[in-house]
Amino acid sequence: VQLQASGGGLVQAGGSLRLSCAASGSIFRINAMGWYRQAPGKERELVAAITSGGMTNYADSVKGRFTISRDNAQNPVYLQMNSLKPEDTAFYYCNARTWTLVDYWGKGTLVTVSS
Repeated sequence: VQLQASGGGLVQAGGSLRLSCAASGSIFRINAMGWYRQAPGKERELVAAITSGGMTNYADSVKGRFTISRDNAQNPVYLQMNSLKPEDTAFYYCNARTWTLVDYWGKGTLVTVSS
């Protein structure tokens, strides 16, 4: 499974960005896809995830501001980020988890929110 992420950038506080992640390869193996982020000096954390059945899960810090969605099945997956805050600044990583709990990662895309 290969993951290609895009959509990061610089935005002012209160602004919006949309991240996209496209999976290729053995996508039939994927059960869930999501986004994690890692800020300097901090551990990587789950931001949002969506399963093949459409169930979603969000970090408390982004509930009501971020929305994860997909076009069909698992591909592509989008993360719409609204009302961005400086504390949302981080590298964002696309993740795909297979039915056998194997994780695949895309390259990080930087989101910078200026105050």
